[in-house]
Amino acid sequence: MAAAGLLSAWLAERLSGFDNRELRTAFGSFMTGVTIVTTSGADGAPRGFTANSFTSVSLEPPLVLWSLAKKASSHAAFAVAEYYGVSVLAAEQETLSHHFSTFKGDRFAGLDVRDGLGGVPLIPDALAHFECRVKSRYDEGDHLILIGEVLRCDFREGEALVYRSRKYHQI
Repeated sequence: MAAAGLLSAWLAERLSGFDNRELRTAFGSFMTGVTIVTTSGADGAPRGFTANSFTSVSLEPPLVLWSLAKKASSHAAFAVAEYYGVSVLAAEQETLSHHFSTFKGDRFAGLDVRDGLGGVPLIPDALAHFECRVKSRYDEGDHLILIGEVLRCDFREGEALVYRSRKYHQI
């Protein structure tokens, strides 16, 4: 069965006309905002990671969507979380974004977070915060897709941190 799966993956790659590296590069050409998505684990400890897969879905009801790699260290916490927070990063928060995307220890050490709904940590000085209750989860490909109902939000004026072609940018 494993050989059949490998053959199927090989055949799909050949028929698609591109490889995964080309696909990643093509996806990376799309400029996105940068967020940190957070929740509280079953043990009460904060969990979070940098995400650029965040998007609005609906105003009525207010819904947002983002996705998380199944191999991410915080996957188990988000797979069962009832609440999560999304902090939209400001241009001057590039270091924080990098920290949450690469550091493997306590990403929240020394960070003065604000508690959101359900005890979810919210990143200080972000341009916007969305406090959400999980509405739907979808297991697709190598990611978990979450749709959340926005229960509370806030924002401030400022320049956003954006990401394109594997680099941070300011607009």
